[in-house]
Amino acid sequence: MAIIEMENLTKDFQVGFWKKHPVRALDHLTLGVESGEVFGFLGPNGAGKTTTLKILMGLIRPTEGWAHVLGEPVTSVSMRRRIGYLPENPYFYDYLTAEELLRYVGALFGMRQPALGNRVRSLLEELGLGDARKLQLRRFSKGMIQRIGLAQAMINDPEVIFLDEPMSGLDPLGRREVRQAILGLKNRGATVFFSSHILPDVEALCDRVAILNRGRLRQAGALHDILKVKIEAHEIVLAGISEEVTAGLRPLCDEVTPMGERLQLRAGRPQQVEEIISFALAHGASLVSVNPIRPSLEDYFFHEVAGAGRE
Repeated sequence: MAIIEMENLTKDFQVGFWKKHPVRALDHLTLGVESGEVFGFLGPNGAGKTTTLKILMGLIRPTEGWAHVLGEPVTSVSMRRRIGYLPENPYFYDYLTAEELLRYVGALFGMRQPALGNRVRSLLEELGLGDARKLQLRRFSKGMIQRIGLAQAMINDPEVIFLDEPMSGLDPLGRREVRQAILGLKNRGATVFFSSHILPDVEALCDRVAILNRGRLRQAGALHDILKVKIEAHEIVLAGISEEVTAGLRPLCDEVTPMGERLQLRAGRPQQVEEIISFALAHGASLVSVNPIRPSLEDYFFHEVAGAGRE
């Protein structure tokens, strides 16, 4: 059974001043997330990602349809003890320190000393905030606020954690720490459901993804299945190449790019790959690597969004 279930979720908002009219933000979304997986929820701004998360958190009610988390309706109070949530733009009490905030949130979950203190110290170190534990949150950068927000979402060691744009505002080091934290949650058996537009992070983390656009589900499935598309070409990197050998290789490939002491070649057909490698090795070159070139998740994502726009 799916640990997160959505069936025909629909949300209409009333907009306008004098004469209100409905605008559909979410359109009959049906989706399931399995236990223990990292699930990526993708889509451009206005696609309906945050609306979906707010419904799952019970912050707003759907116009139609239903959703369950951990086998319980999203209105269940007992279910909330077992989940964590990081909103897209978290806001906390400015004059609390990082340590005080986490102790406060942990106390709301019924955690007591000394377990709470140990958990707070562990999370701050894990997310690179150990040196800032006594610093008031009003002195935190946006990236630091994002990381303390993730820490409060993890304080109760949740079975399911919902993250709305968790990489927003983070520098490369912060993104790496958050990625490690998400993988740590998965290794402990937690289910992670997060929305994002930073596609390299999605490729690095997710088991499955769903692509949402204009409130509608465009595609969902295992990441390796979605990216199982035709290989466009192969990249071959050689070393120990003389000018004479380079000249001999040019007619065999589509593109040649010098890279210092190495040579990068592009071959559009499998037969070219065999010919290039055979020629290079026969003339004393060293084979460094052969890599297939395929569309990235980013290419796939924009293809889906563009297709929906045309429709």
